[in-house]
Amino acid sequence: MKKYILMLTIAGLGLSAIANPPAKKAGESTYNVDAAASTFKWHATKVTGEHSGVAKFSKGTIVTAGTILKGAEIVIDMTTIDATDLTGEYHDKLVGHLKSDDFFSVEKHTQAIIKVKSATAIKGAAVGSNNYTIVADLTIKGITKEITFPAMVVITNDKVIVNADFNINRAQYDIRYGSSSFFEGLGDKAISDEFNVKVRVLATK
Repeated sequence: MKKYILMLTIAGLGLSAIANPPAKKAGESTYNVDAAASTFKWHATKVTGEHSGVAKFSKGTIVTAGTILKGAEIVIDMTTIDATDLTGEYHDKLVGHLKSDDFFSVEKHTQAIIKVKSATAIKGAAVGSNNYTIVADLTIKGITKEITFPAMVVITNDKVIVNADFNINRAQYDIRYGSSSFFEGLGDKAISDEFNVKVRVLATK
């Protein structure tokens, strides 16, 4: 039987707070996240293999000033965490394990939140490449840590699209199962602390 591995948050996360829209100032515009049109994908590795899956956004807002990204606060529904590389019994066991207290404690922390603190444009960024450096607070299982990652942001009058690809270190959120940061001698049972998330967020007025 395959050993289970972490998924996210970014998939990527269980949380204890409800997101509040970022404060809007004069001259700023607010866009609402289209959860159905947005995607959150996760990929995690271990010594003997890997797993991948998805989760769904539930709501969120993005704030701009003209064509400049100013802030965002986006909620991930952790009850939707799923694995896409398995089927049947193994799928159900992995998803159940990820939702358990060994990983994301979904019953206690049904949400994860990404709150953008700053967004700095990357000078000279080529069209179609990452054009912002994002600094955000990521909350998982009631623990908030600052993360920094690049993103490609497209802002028009009626929509904002954000694409990002980055890693999250689960050990920072006290997710200990199979982690060499907390346990010695795991050998081929070790699960990587870092897992990758790929997100695409569409927000409209």
